[in-house]
Amino acid sequence: MDPSEVEFLAEKEVVKIIPNFSLDKIYLIGGDLGPFNPGLPVDVPVWLALNLKQRQKCRIVPPEWMDVEKLEEIRELERKEDTFTPVPSPYYMELTKLLLNHASDNIPKADEIRTLVKDIWDTRIAKLRLSADSFISQQEAHAKLDNLTLMEINTTRSFLLDTLNCMFKLRSNLQPGSSGGKAQDH
Repeated sequence: MDPSEVEFLAEKEVVKIIPNFSLDKIYLIGGDLGPFNPGLPVDVPVWLALNLKQRQKCRIVPPEWMDVEKLEEIRELERKEDTFTPVPSPYYMELTKLLLNHASDNIPKADEIRTLVKDIWDTRIAKLRLSADSFISQQEAHAKLDNLTLMEINTTRSFLLDTLNCMFKLRSNLQPGSSGGKAQDH
């Protein structure tokens, strides 16, 4: 799965909008949306919120967690803990990118939020790299990936898979009875 596929999944997350138009309930395969009345908040998927925003048909209400104080708390907790702490959304990075790129005028302190989310991301990725290094140096066979997001896992997946494949080949060459010291690809 590449980052664009993860972003596609993130677009299914629900956000609140305040429409400036009227429309009865719409019936989609993924569920019913609306009704839309000017000034009354309604929950919609991110993909629809961004589409309506681009057409100047709504104002997007930022998710509850997209607040400077809450993000500062998350950042500090992430820095203090050795393990990965729960994130406010499984798609926090993707949602931040999408909403700040397309609706930053609807999000108070957008630049500070962008910086805080990037700090949280950097801290988590540094932790992930340290965990991977420890995992490899201790020659572990499995790892626990609690509280990681799909994007974070995808960031290190190819590196870890290549490393594990190399470790497997090395281990199979060291075991007695290996076929002439040649590893077989599985």
